[in-house]
Amino acid sequence: MAGKTTRIQREKREVILDAALQVFSENGFRGATLDQIAGLAGLSKPNMLYYFGGKEEIYCTLLNRLLETWLEPLKQIRADGDPHKQIMGYICAKLEFSRSYPRESRLFANEILNGAPRMLGELKGPLKALVDEKAAVLQGWMDEGKLAQVDPRHLLFAIWATTQHYADFAVQMDAVLGDSDPDPIKTGSVFLEALFFKGLDPR
Repeated sequence: MAGKTTRIQREKREVILDAALQVFSENGFRGATLDQIAGLAGLSKPNMLYYFGGKEEIYCTLLNRLLETWLEPLKQIRADGDPHKQIMGYICAKLEFSRSYPRESRLFANEILNGAPRMLGELKGPLKALVDEKAAVLQGWMDEGKLAQVDPRHLLFAIWATTQHYADFAVQMDAVLGDSDPDPIKTGSVFLEALFFKGLDPR
């Protein structure tokens, strides 16, 4: 849609995007159809295509929005902050993301597992630049003796892997934990703090 949009038009777009998120997260890009999305959104396909040019535009809109949300906590890591608080703040934000946005996490995982055909430019551009910037912050703390010397990029990979597990493998975790752990996100944050900061202890 070109030009200024009305409140109703913006609301319709959000309804379509929410329906598309459900369909894409369950079926992937190839398995999803415009008919499925339109049906879940309660719209006819021609009506839906008034708001978006096609399946790819809807999908890329979701991915771009997701990446922006996903990167925001990483942007908050500051060189002048306390390393423990900064890293744990990031870990907790990622865990809360897993709790609040499981569909978005599955959408992102599906895209990556398929070779990131629609996100590779973003991964090699803005994501790489941000990771390089924050890896330099982590390396600075290591050089100052505040953290043990480890590869800062692989530290970020480990944080991503452990925190995203709580979204992508939630069904498996629920099956294993049953009623024994009513809040695995909270329990997980305690465990991950012990895991990472024993390894990052410079002493």
